[in-house]
Amino acid sequence: MKTIGENIAYFRKKNKLTQEELAEKLSVTSQAVSKWECDSSYPDITGMQSLAKILGVTVDDLLNGEKALPEIIEAPKEKIDRRIVLINVED
Repeated sequence: MKTIGENIAYFRKKNKLTQEELAEKLSVTSQAVSKWECDSSYPDITGMQSLAKILGVTVDDLLNGEKALPEIIEAPKEKIDRRIVLINVED
């Protein structure tokens, strides 16, 4: 499981933002963002929602990382010899 700092760095890079650009959007210093990403400190709890919104994720994503979507496996297609279509028309 990734740390909060690793998640912040991942989502920041995914959004093609520099630490400076993210810091400016949050009205914090780039050093603060750097400390978050190094897990030396963490964003203030009151700013987590803003951080998540800027990065386009949920607070849960920041805390726990991006959830992998389940893989969709297609069932084998069966041969269909005939089709029945029922059309019900009401007046």
